[in-house]
Amino acid sequence: MHDIPYITRSHEVRIKELFFAGKVIVITGPRRVGKTTLLKTIVEQSGKNHMFLNGEDHSTSELFERRTAENYRSILSDVDLLVIDEAQHVPGIGYIAKLIHDELPDKQVILSGSSSFDLIQHTGEPLTGRKITFELLPFSEAELWETDAPQKRIDLLRRRMVFGNYPEVYLDQSNASKMEYLRELKDSYLLKDVLRFEQLRNAAKVIDLLRLIAMQVGSEVSYLELGKQLSMSKNTVEKYLDLLSKAYVLYKLEGFSRNLRKEITKSSRWYFYDNGIMNIVLNNLDDLSLRRDIGRLWENYIISERLKYLNTSRQLSRVYFWRTYDQQEIDLVEERGESLSAFEMKWKHQSKAAPKAWKNAYPDSTFKVISPESYLAFVGITRSSNTALNE
Repeated sequence: MHDIPYITRSHEVRIKELFFAGKVIVITGPRRVGKTTLLKTIVEQSGKNHMFLNGEDHSTSELFERRTAENYRSILSDVDLLVIDEAQHVPGIGYIAKLIHDELPDKQVILSGSSSFDLIQHTGEPLTGRKITFELLPFSEAELWETDAPQKRIDLLRRRMVFGNYPEVYLDQSNASKMEYLRELKDSYLLKDVLRFEQLRNAAKVIDLLRLIAMQVGSEVSYLELGKQLSMSKNTVEKYLDLLSKAYVLYKLEGFSRNLRKEITKSSRWYFYDNGIMNIVLNNLDDLSLRRDIGRLWENYIISERLKYLNTSRQLSRVYFWRTYDQQEIDLVEERGESLSAFEMKWKHQSKAAPKAWKNAYPDSTFKVISPESYLAFVGITRSSNTALNE
């Protein structure tokens, strides 16, 4: 199952460049995406003396409980790199990291955590101006491109659209095992942080909400209508969705407008970070050849891949969808300064022009259709030749 080479993550080069550059490195992301593996790999490759601690181990909290520079100087006397995994469990971790950063500038501190709302909350104010944050997500197409055998790439793409890109799912060759792992991920890991936050108890309601969102990927959602279907208030729906976004389960696109009266701006579309999670929530892991929702799977998958690329390349883009009241629409709009780029996601390649209202309102924008035949550059993959995807 695991007899494949280590898969290099896109953030690795930049993280290594920041070692001993005067910043605390913070790595967040959902559970089970390989944060610990990444940290152990880059720390060992650095050749520096390091201390690798688990924040969930109570002894880690005890070690740093006496918050003095002298205590930390003693603890780290033979250490160049201090790594604390699941750092959000260490009380006062932000102030601990700040003190080490300020008083022991020759030490590199790296913190990681699966609970973004905990870790960012605990490190935000104390480490203002002192940290750089990276989000580690499931494997991206760009990370897997060199690992995939060229003759299998189209089949592996089709498989990932169903089972997603979580590392253990990718590494497992058995569809039955993939299904079992995704079910366990959903039941035991996915909602752990969400349900713990604010003592939320109703896992069934959260799963029902996710199922409704999965059925509406690519369409605007009404919080009021979702609330009616789930017998909860509109505000509760919004709170649950906010928590699910902070736990890296869902993300939101809002409507784009530069004040064209016919443009819809107050609605939102929600997408899943990972297709495997979306499909296990739908209880449908059938092969693409049996799916009637293949267009929705492609749209969710490739937009998420684009966001991974924008994330790892540190591009300052704002992303939206676009639609008018007379049903003209575009799946993804990227705004970078004054520049606008529009993209339409199509599973079957076709030549298509931008909607008339879009061209009239934004004549200087670009427009592209993204299909399996044309997606590589869109997700950050460059090739020296124009060979077909499955060649």
